[in-house]
Amino acid sequence: MTRRILTFLDDVYEDLELWYPKIRLEEAGWTTEAAALERRNYSGKHGYPASADLLLSEARTDAYDGLLIPGGFMPDKLRRYSRVIELTREFHEAGKLVAFICHGGWIPISAKILRGRQVTGSLGIKDDLENAGGIWVDQPVVVDGNLISSRTPKDLAPFGKAMVDFLRS
Repeated sequence: MTRRILTFLDDVYEDLELWYPKIRLEEAGWTTEAAALERRNYSGKHGYPASADLLLSEARTDAYDGLLIPGGFMPDKLRRYSRVIELTREFHEAGKLVAFICHGGWIPISAKILRGRQVTGSLGIKDDLENAGGIWVDQPVVVDGNLISSRTPKDLAPFGKAMVDFLRS
């Protein structure tokens, strides 16, 4: 176990959906590293800054225990990049954690890894999740194998707990 988690980063990420899981994972002993298109500072939906630790092109699945995908408008932008889709598929195929919250589900949708799997997310992407073959469940957190999904910032506590429980198992 590497005790490292990769997260995607771009402008207009949902501030709480990046920072709460990052802090929760770090207090449980995992390091989080943010991969982005450029090494620079990014601004969250509510203005909170975050810095890229590495380029998406430098990220390697075998260096991490899992992937965290925050919501906001960031996932809709990043799912257009083949490297984001490749990484998401690689984490999933390796059986590693793929955790997404709110609109973060747009990236697993584009990676085509949700068919037949139970998931949740923002009500705003319920149809997208179902059209991708996911079975949408209206619960604060849904764990289906290595996929952990959550609805909105109000569900961050059970989302954080589910990620830590999965990583410790």
